Amino acid sequence: MSRILKPDARTVAVVAALATGAVLVALVFRHPAGILTVGLALLGVLFATVTGTALAALRERDSGQAPAAAPQPGQLEPGSFLDADTLDALDSAAVLSRLHRMREVSDQ
Repeated sequence: MSRILKPDARTVAVVAALATGAVLVALVFRHPAGILTVGLALLGVLFATVTGTALAALRERDSGQAPAAAPQPGQLEPGSFLDADTLDALDSAAVLSRLHRMREVSDQ
């Protein structure tokens, strides 16, 4: 029963894509009038968004299984960039020296 309640990303993407197609077919061939058209269009956008999100989750899960390669000599490690929190925590001299080192590494 829990399998039905928690489907994987591939199943969610397929079902949402089929629902998006059904809504699109209903909009194109039935031409409902008034508020029903707006409701179906919003439902189609919702299903398309769910499809895109499920596909992104599937890609992220698949790419997360790949082994991480060791950085080459002279290259920065992944995630060793300066973000806003780091800039707030460091004084300006340390920030400038870090930026110079990063430029030197990227120029090589």
